[in-house]
Amino acid sequence: MRTTVVGAGAIGGLLAAALARAGHDVSVLARGKTLAAIRANGIRIVDGDNETSVAVDASDDAAALGVQDCVVIALKAQALPDIAASLRPLVGPDTTIVAAMNGLPWWFLDGVDGPLSGQTIEAVDPNGVVSAALPCAQSIGCVVHLSSSSDAPGVIRRGRGNRLIVGASREPLVERARELTSALAAGGFDAVESGDIRTEIWAKLWGNMNMNPLSALTGSTADRLLDDPLTHALVLRMMEEAEAIGARLGLSTGMTPPERVAVTRKLGAFKTSMLQDMEAGRPLEIEPILGVFPELGRKLGVPTPYCDAVLGLLRQRAANSGL
Repeated sequence: MRTTVVGAGAIGGLLAAALARAGHDVSVLARGKTLAAIRANGIRIVDGDNETSVAVDASDDAAALGVQDCVVIALKAQALPDIAASLRPLVGPDTTIVAAMNGLPWWFLDGVDGPLSGQTIEAVDPNGVVSAALPCAQSIGCVVHLSSSSDAPGVIRRGRGNRLIVGASREPLVERARELTSALAAGGFDAVESGDIRTEIWAKLWGNMNMNPLSALTGSTADRLLDDPLTHALVLRMMEEAEAIGARLGLSTGMTPPERVAVTRKLGAFKTSMLQDMEAGRPLEIEPILGVFPELGRKLGVPTPYCDAVLGLLRQRAANSGL
């Protein structure tokens, strides 16, 4: 497949390198120092004491790359609405679009039956600008269960985990999802195909929608949030609100909130991605990770007072920090 990865950061760079190793014709859409570094040295991956370099094409112009078989979106999700229109030259009628981002993707409600049928999520697709450029009917999901960081432009350090879950919510895209899963596995990931990708996306977000915002607000690692009985209780209340929304959408994680919190506790004293972004002065993924829940709650008639309160505080904290 001719594939372009949009966003050659800590996750996108790993995906691009894996697809290139699997023999695909891979380009990355990047800019600035990242673009220059990848053009000069390829994507450099540091894994423990080992460092490898994978050559890929790199450009800052979607029109120059042209229509692709596959477009992987690996940006921070809050950046996508501003650049979605510029990605249109990559997308033809047979292009498969892969969302490999935190939070709910813009296509999440596509094909959903019930009270939200035909609706969009403004928190991730304001005024439909993303779905206008990246058609929902051509989009699939990739849930990322691993950690990595960018040491420098074009240099990615692998962390814990190596698992990817890929799946399509529409039957015509199932075969393309299977092909992508095989390519990512050939490139070195523990990649598996899911027949229920919405639930996989929801399950990951359910564990992140509380710890991420609360850590950014407090500056606390996950263990401190869970050790304090008051913030521990707030974590559970937020999860219960999200669980009620999921039930209305027919989504079940198969766990109770305390059981999911027990999984988080096993990870120890880690900094969430949102806390890391806050400390580094980077924009926060507020709307994709938390803002989607109050919006869905309003649409479904499910009260979300705890999520509402944390969302309001987080928006103010980010604004006052210039993020």
